[in-house]
Amino acid sequence: MGTARVVALLLGLAMLVAGLAILAIGAGSAASVPGWWLCVFGGALLIGTLIERSRYRSDPSDRTRLPVGPGGGEPPGGALEPRFQRSDEVFIDPTSEHRMRVWIDTSSGERRYVAED
Repeated sequence: MGTARVVALLLGLAMLVAGLAILAIGAGSAASVPGWWLCVFGGALLIGTLIERSRYRSDPSDRTRLPVGPGGGEPPGGALEPRFQRSDEVFIDPTSEHRMRVWIDTSSGERRYVAED
């Protein structure tokens, strides 16, 4: 797990705990409004961080914990399953500026993204 994810998880947890503490102390008062907001945003940050995955990686690639490929795609040097066919769709990843090729499983519509440079 990356450092940014750990920091986001800790921040979300701290916000949630602080919100619950404010709610417990100031229940029914004006102080409970910030407590609710801290709970909502802290909970959203926790949930978002837990379900977030790397940019263009497939679930199987995420589970192997291999390094992220260029542009956030499939791991470098990894062969895709034979069911994936190269498509004509390419795009430039706006963050890394890598040219990404889309590979498609035509039977299920599942997609994989592989950097071409």
